[in-house]
Parts: sequence; structure tokens; C-alpha cells
Amino acid sequence: MRPKHKGEATQRQRFRRRRLRRCRRGPWRTRLACPDITRACDLARTFHDLVTHRRGHLLMDWIRQAEQDAPAPVRGFAGFLRQDLDAVTAGLTPEWSSGVVEGNVNRVKTIKRSMYNRASFQLLRIRILTRP
Repeated sequence: MRPKHKGEATQRQRFRRRRLRRCRRGPWRTRLACPDITRACDLARTFHDLVTHRRGHLLMDWIRQAEQDAPAPVRGFAGFLRQDLDAVTAGLTPEWSSGVVEGNVNRVKTIKRSMYNRASFQLLRIRILTRP
């Protein structure tokens, strides 16, 4: 719908403005009102940074921080990480990743499922080899 007059906003524009106003006042007020949520968000961001940048050597420091002053669910998660610390650290430390291989396997399985009972093995082979 187009506005009838030049200064009038469309329904979509009004909806976007309302959504933006709600987003601006929502999460930050909650974080300010509840220190537990603030601490949990900060620890989650730090853990995300550890995983994203493969900083396994800093994991033990994060676990100590989480066990000292975090909310109960985060403390429980840190306890589970401590139980299997060697495996988690080994998973976060190496620089190499098998993500490319896993992506190709996922692509091949998707093509295979889409062609199930529809075509021959030769056509499946051609589709897998010719698709980037």
C-alpha cells in the first residue's frame, strides 16, 4: 500500500518503527535489571570467543570464572566441561578443521536424497561431480 499523502507512512514502515522501538528497550533493560543475566551473557560471549578463535589454552580460566560467580546453569555447564577437560581442550586447540569435508558430505547426501528412486547411479555421479 502506498501512502495517500506525502508525509504519511506505509503500514510496513510503521511496523518497522514499532519493532525497532521494542528492540531498543528490551534486552538492555533486562540486562540492567538482572545481574545474573548480565553475567551469563558476558560468560557466553567469552565462551563464544574461545570457540571461534580456538583458544583452548584459556578454557581453564573461563571454567574458574564460571564456577565462581555465574548462575547455576552456567556453573553446571562449566562443571561438565571440567569433567572432560582434556577432550574439550583438544577440540579447541588445533588450527585445522574438517568443515570443508563435512560440507561436501552434506551436499552429496542432499543430492542423493533428492534423486532417490528417480534416476540411475550414472546421473547421480554426474550431478555430484559437476556441481560446485
